[in-house]
Amino acid sequence: MSEAAAPGNGFHAAWAAMLRTGHGAAVRPGVLNPLIARTAELLHRAAQEHPFRPDLAGQVGALLIDNHFTDPQLLADAVQLIQSQPVPDDRGPALSGAFAAGWAAALRERTLREQEAIRLAADTARQEVEKALRASEARFRALFESAAIGIGLGDTDGNILAVNRALGDIFGGGPEDMQGVRVNDLVHPEDTPGVWEAYEELISGKREYFQFDKPYYRRDGEVVWTHLTVSLIRDDDGSPLYQVAMLEDVTDRYRLQERLRHQATHDPLTGLPNRAAFFERLERLFESPEPDARFGLCYVDLDGFKVVNDSLGHDMGDQLLTVVAGRLESALTPLGHLVARLGGDEFVVLLENCRGEQEAVAAAKTVLAALTKPVVIGDHRLAVGASVGVLERRIASTTPGAAVRAADLTLYRAKEAGRGRWTLFDPKENARAVSRYAVSVRMPTALDRGEFFIDYQPMIDLSNGAMTGVEALVRWRHPQLGVLGPEEFVGVAEETGLIMPLGRWVLEQACEQAAEWVAAFGDRAPKLSVNLAVRQARNAGLVADIERVLRTTGLDPSMLQLEITESTVVGPEDEALKALHALVDMGVSLAVDDFGTGWSNLAYLRDLPVSNLKIAGSFVGDLHDPAKDTHLGWRIVSGLVSLAHTLGLSVTAEGVESRADAERLRLMGCDLAQGWHFGRPVRPAEIARRIAEADPERAAGTAPGAGPEGVDRRHAPDAAADGKHHPAVSAPEFAAEPEIAPRGDDER
Repeated sequence: MSEAAAPGNGFHAAWAAMLRTGHGAAVRPGVLNPLIARTAELLHRAAQEHPFRPDLAGQVGALLIDNHFTDPQLLADAVQLIQSQPVPDDRGPALSGAFAAGWAAALRERTLREQEAIRLAADTARQEVEKALRASEARFRALFESAAIGIGLGDTDGNILAVNRALGDIFGGGPEDMQGVRVNDLVHPEDTPGVWEAYEELISGKREYFQFDKPYYRRDGEVVWTHLTVSLIRDDDGSPLYQVAMLEDVTDRYRLQERLRHQATHDPLTGLPNRAAFFERLERLFESPEPDARFGLCYVDLDGFKVVNDSLGHDMGDQLLTVVAGRLESALTPLGHLVARLGGDEFVVLLENCRGEQEAVAAAKTVLAALTKPVVIGDHRLAVGASVGVLERRIASTTPGAAVRAADLTLYRAKEAGRGRWTLFDPKENARAVSRYAVSVRMPTALDRGEFFIDYQPMIDLSNGAMTGVEALVRWRHPQLGVLGPEEFVGVAEETGLIMPLGRWVLEQACEQAAEWVAAFGDRAPKLSVNLAVRQARNAGLVADIERVLRTTGLDPSMLQLEITESTVVGPEDEALKALHALVDMGVSLAVDDFGTGWSNLAYLRDLPVSNLKIAGSFVGDLHDPAKDTHLGWRIVSGLVSLAHTLGLSVTAEGVESRADAERLRLMGCDLAQGWHFGRPVRPAEIARRIAEADPERAAGTAPGAGPEGVDRRHAPDAAADGKHHPAVSAPEFAAEPEIAPRGDDER
């Protein structure tokens, strides 16, 4: 080798530069510099020593491989560099060939070692995975077999694939007994609603799991209750693969709950359903009844039971009650009726899906027949009788509380009539009984206790659909009888004189509320209409009372309308007529309420200072009575409207319950309307909400002469000169028609 190839000369520098370029290898300087020196020295010796030792060049190639110089480009560059240097005896090709052979052999050896290492690592990993999988399967199998709750595995076709021992025990057999069974074979009549719908959604992949309490039949025919949890297992692509069910036996807990529920809902003495169970069953009837669904109640009270208790002792009385309960249950339960004990010696029979009054009366007769024979207890033969109050109604016409009150009051009518008999519910008698009872027991102090409140019913301008007025309707939240409408207490309050403080309170509260609406909404606030009882109208202090209320509340007199009945004034010289004129002079407007229900004296009507006639709701209601001439009824209503307009009065129709009636009234010229079609009586906050949501421009768009009540048409003769009514604007879009319900609280 020439001097140029010796270490330290140009070859050394070129060799060092080549190795320092890296060729993909990252070698620290502390390793690279000795490597450069060592490989250059070996190449020098291979080129100079005699005899020629090509293996030294092969060592250089191996050293480079050992230090991660494995880039094929490095091999090409190194061979080219070695061949570019002059060496003695033409050793250049042999020298570069030996280098290349050593480099290649070392690279092959390195590759083989790495492959073996990878193989060993992969084999070790596989063995570890298999070992872990076996351990996992063993743990799962141990958990599956020894779990305290039942576990079952099934496919998405409903086939049960495997179950554990606990699940077999739940069904009263072994795991092998469940083979071949399908999930759909496990239906039970008392399955929770929705359980099978949830199952179908799960196996179709629409849900991941569900939980229910579900009963099953054991192999011995007994019923076992379980808490069931079913989960869906998906494959790697997310498709449903398996279903896993876990069942916990909760039979003991369920039976305990059933016993507790039975104790809570059944009378401990007689075993009959108690008051709570009866009301629960009754209220369930009212949740979503069919439109024409009916029901019946027989309210039963034993005659002379107190004598038995007082003379023979409570133990004898309890035995008597037990026998009576057994007789009633035996006679009425086979007919599909519920018999319950409400307390003491009071029982009730509930007739669901009653077919009419005859069936309810038949049930009452069955009650009396069951008690005709004496009850033998020890040495005593006890004659027992009963009085029965019978109620049969359409479900949509009442409420559970009102129905029970009515049946109870009917029972007392039966007792008053002589006992040992049944009496059928009479709405008029019931109303009178409720009123007498409520007033006599509670009304004198009810005002002081804050039991009265006021709802407000919208009054709608038929020409544009705007709410231009509200009627104040007093309610009584009676602590025993619940919420009572005015028809249940106002009549008796008038008879007893209690109407005076009540009427004064209503006027004060309603005017205060109306003033608040005016302050909040300005001219969008509705006009207030308040009923004035006959006794109030005839009171000498009426005008002073109203002046005081308007002054203290700040309500403008023009925002108040008082409703009077036709019987308020009996003649042109009546003192009440002077008071009414004084109120109108003050700015308060008057309306005749329930016009047409009495013997209307048109001459008196001409003299009354009223500006509005309110057609009684019974007129509109009768228009739907198939037993009455509908065509004639509409002609009468039309005549009343024409009469009012001829007298320069506006007209309000009460009891409007359908869109069709509202539209027909509008076309015949009726000005205002109220009724359940436009809104039931509601709390003041709901009226405020309706005002706030109304379109201000629409509410203000009422044309003169077609506006809200209170406009004195006697000063606008052109509006009714031809006896006809001319609406100022096109027909309004009335609200969607609600379900027609009974009146009673809707107008008063």
